[in-house]
Amino acid sequence: MPTRSQPSILVLGVGNVLWADEGFGVRCVERFGARFEAEAALSLVDGGTQGLLLIPTLRDHERVVIFDAVDFGGAPGELSVVRDGAIPTFVGARAVSLHQTGMQDVLALAGLLGWTPSAVTLIGVQPVLMEDYGGSLTDLVRGRIDEALDLARAEVAAWGLELRPRERAFGDDELIAGPLALAAYESGRPSAEDACRIGDGRVLARGRTG
Repeated sequence: MPTRSQPSILVLGVGNVLWADEGFGVRCVERFGARFEAEAALSLVDGGTQGLLLIPTLRDHERVVIFDAVDFGGAPGELSVVRDGAIPTFVGARAVSLHQTGMQDVLALAGLLGWTPSAVTLIGVQPVLMEDYGGSLTDLVRGRIDEALDLARAEVAAWGLELRPRERAFGDDELIAGPLALAAYESGRPSAEDACRIGDGRVLARGRTG
């Protein structure tokens, strides 16, 4: 358990790894766990697309870092760091998260329940591509993961917890077993030529012709 002087810290990744750059948050938290030693005061959570089911997880932690794909209208691949009140948290705001239930809704409802952490930092990337169903991260977004981890580590250090790099970082397939591990997913999915990943071509053609 965290000591009285060390607040409980949550590093949370949200997103859908089957939806191109939407998987950024999940891949970040995976690599965060592979790169740094575990600490009693630190929890790492792959939040996937759980949405409102994450509210109790927020309740149980005093400070939170969130990795996510966000749309702030920036340049593709741009990283944004937004803290506390600067994160839009009222329901009905322009969506920041790209999930059906955005993190702003989760934070808003947690606040209504009195479960808002004392500090929240959102580290998000501007997606390059979303309309690739079954696709993986674009090269540009994937190239920002390590920078996002450095930003999160600095945030955690500012909260009083210095993280130590692992003597040997885990590989993707060691940390996440099975077909959703990044390397297995990349090697196992069909090419865009073999499988249409933007929807049924017949439906798309009908939409174009009206």
